[in-house]
Amino acid sequence: MTHPATSPRLRIKLRLEYDSPLILGPGKAELLARIARLGSISAAAREMGMSYKRAWTLVEEMNVAFAHPVIDSARGGPGGGGATVTETGGKVLTHYRALESLLLEAGANDLQALNALLRPEGADRTGGAGR
Repeated sequence: MTHPATSPRLRIKLRLEYDSPLILGPGKAELLARIARLGSISAAAREMGMSYKRAWTLVEEMNVAFAHPVIDSARGGPGGGGATVTETGGKVLTHYRALESLLLEAGANDLQALNALLRPEGADRTGGAGR
């Protein structure tokens, strides 16, 4: 039961704890990256197929968890609103992406080995041991 030699995808979720836990994963990282590119929480959410409310909740979770906000935002209105990724937000995204790269590079053999142990796509996953 071998799989094609495809590169496994890596999606890491970090549980950062101090006073309250923060889960930092691919969704929050992608939201930060898109806000940086688009200058808008609502535009980033739209691009990700996420509600504005959900995106705002994720931004607030990160802003509260880190010592300094990761996103600065201004309300809309006649002059328009907008959002910018702060220096802290840029560092958070840089460190998260660095950890992804590190795991992909240093763990490539282990990731390939785990990938090879998976059931083939489309295989029946309803039976077998370990249920």
